[in-house]
Amino acid sequence: MDMTTNSEKEYPFACQAVINTGHKGNIFNAQILPFSTRIASVAADKQVRVFDIGESLGTSSTGKTNYSTRESCIRVLRCHSKRTKRIVTEESPDLFLTVAEDGQVRQHDLRTPPHSCTSGEQCPAPLVKLPHALSTIALSPLTPYQFVVGGESPYAYLFDRRHTGRFLQEEWGVLPRAEDVTTCVRRFGRRSRARNERRGTEHITGAKMSAWNGHEVLLSYSADAVYLYSTRDEPVAEREKTPAMLPSNTHKSKRDGSSSGSSSPAAQHIPTANAAEELAAIFSSGSEDIIMDDDDDDDDDDEDEENDEMEPEETEEERTVFDSTAHKSVPVIYPRSRFEGHCNIETVKDVNFLGPYDEYVASGSDDGNFFIWHKSDGKLVDILEGDGSVVNVIEGHPHLPLIAVSGIDTTIKLFAPVHRERLFSRFQNAESIKDRNIAATQRLANRPAGFTQFLIRYDRALRLLAERGGDQADEELVAQCPNQ
Repeated sequence: MDMTTNSEKEYPFACQAVINTGHKGNIFNAQILPFSTRIASVAADKQVRVFDIGESLGTSSTGKTNYSTRESCIRVLRCHSKRTKRIVTEESPDLFLTVAEDGQVRQHDLRTPPHSCTSGEQCPAPLVKLPHALSTIALSPLTPYQFVVGGESPYAYLFDRRHTGRFLQEEWGVLPRAEDVTTCVRRFGRRSRARNERRGTEHITGAKMSAWNGHEVLLSYSADAVYLYSTRDEPVAEREKTPAMLPSNTHKSKRDGSSSGSSSPAAQHIPTANAAEELAAIFSSGSEDIIMDDDDDDDDDDEDEENDEMEPEETEEERTVFDSTAHKSVPVIYPRSRFEGHCNIETVKDVNFLGPYDEYVASGSDDGNFFIWHKSDGKLVDILEGDGSVVNVIEGHPHLPLIAVSGIDTTIKLFAPVHRERLFSRFQNAESIKDRNIAATQRLANRPAGFTQFLIRYDRALRLLAERGGDQADEELVAQCPNQ
């Protein structure tokens, strides 16, 4: 808040400081470390950077303080080998966790001496290492010994780090694995994929643990809905095939497409012109990771017709989620509630609790709106316009009735109660908005399988390109932060 402005002003907020991070890729997440003036950030360059604005002077010429990388960056951590996606903090100015597409969760302790990450041999062992990419992590301050991770898998995983893996696994009735540093005690999943959701594309884009009670967990599935779980619920035996009865919004019919479709993991990446040639080279290099179908021609219409004729709609049994290779022996908890109406396809959507008692659930949407539901019954409370394109992130202020919303736009929107008509509410058009989101999801679901596989391979190519650029950038960044 800009304290120099008139306090009677309706929007007394202004940017007071800018930190030049030195990141060479898109910054995916940033968090303030509690009880300190430190800020940690993660980015597509695979790096974790820590800044301390309390120890740097900064410069100000227009009333806005600018902090250079050299004076504000106190630590650069290169322990992850792929794009680093999220940070969660504990009640400590020194400890925090990060998750990355290398399938690892790492704990960073700023009290330890800096180490060299060039070879990776000096990096501490990760808390978690899964065989698939991870994109989200959640931790509650009430139960900091537990955390949930999710990514390119139909399951999210609950880990407990209070004890060594072997003893805690025996306590939870799970067969131990000697190589585990931290214990996976539960998995969260669905009984079946969403209607028209293609097998093998299921993934989780966002996770959140309740700061109010410490046991409730929200998961946002790409091309599906938001689900509410509890770590206290008993897992259901896999042999039981009874369908889960979940409350949802009243807007549900046979065309239930608001929670269906295939994901488009590549839609959030737009290559630059300079990268086009190198990207093409990666595609044509014959890499095992990127093998294009020989018969993928420009015959989408023909393929659509063939798909319509030859691929009948899957039954509930055919949409059953098959077990993944990671922690197959760990019991599965199924959801308590389901929240739908939004569209989660084009970019990665976070999910969050809102309200002083976490009594609301919020999610962004591909239509530029964000949705708010009652947690207790799943009813839609409001739809608010939050971005000109897509809403990805929603964060509530810890003390004030204030919500920050961001997406594709270059601006962050702040929402607060006002004593007048709500200018950005679209709730009066809720039915038509949900209909459009259903149609948007169904359009993606009708894409031929070859095109979906193309998007997945395209995303892999972009990751390889980012990794090559990141390795090159590492050499240039050493001089910027001599502390690491």
